[in-house]
Amino acid sequence: MNRIIISLVGILLISACSTVAVSNRKQIKLIPNTTMFATSFQQYGDFLKEQKLSKNQQQTQMVKKVGAKIQKAVEKYFADKGMSSTLKGYSWDFNLVEDPQINAWCMPGGKVVFYTGILPATKDETGLAVVMGHEIAHAIADHGNERMSQQLLLQGGGMALDQLTKTKPDKTKKMWGTVFGLGAQYGAVLPFSRLHESEADHLGLIFMAMAGYNPNEAVDFWTRMSKMGGQKPPEFMSTHPSDETRIKQIKEHLPEAMKYYKK
Repeated sequence: MNRIIISLVGILLISACSTVAVSNRKQIKLIPNTTMFATSFQQYGDFLKEQKLSKNQQQTQMVKKVGAKIQKAVEKYFADKGMSSTLKGYSWDFNLVEDPQINAWCMPGGKVVFYTGILPATKDETGLAVVMGHEIAHAIADHGNERMSQQLLLQGGGMALDQLTKTKPDKTKKMWGTVFGLGAQYGAVLPFSRLHESEADHLGLIFMAMAGYNPNEAVDFWTRMSKMGGQKPPEFMSTHPSDETRIKQIKEHLPEAMKYYKK
């Protein structure tokens, strides 16, 4: 019986293999985008109901402005590669919530939230574009689907996401919050792997460059972030490792990113 189960799981994983559009890396995706987006939009709506949106119109408009410019860059990037269908079902939205956490995230389907606590670190539009490009890149590369698929296998017993949502909504909400970092109420955020981080850093540089922001500023931002928080790094840093190796890799990607940069 165990051999049969193992064989069935193996077949499931092979059939669920797909390729990351930006790096050609093979990844496991058990969840159709239609299901992923539907769950994402519902969880995003629930999150906003529980949060206080920033009343600072200048900061809010800056987040929306940078988000819109990165969105256009993403759409052009995929259009140029003849892959616009990759973005089918996206419903972009950019919000700033009043929260001291040093955090930001992008959920599947283009739902982006910045916390006011990260703005002192971003400092200006370009710094904000570094984070915006990076977080959107995670979504574009389907890192969320990949991690949710892993969590379904570990915690959901292989149960489909839509089935788990119907039968165990609280567990689904907690799992979603853990994967995407929807606030401290869900406990520890599941860190992205260094492979995911590298992919997001690489593509994020290209997106911000295409949006008209100097990608060289990414080095200053991550260096600045690495020095924040004293002995205990900010939550954003614990889930987005920044060290000498990472900054070195970013510098290696800069010549490519600069080809997309037009002042």
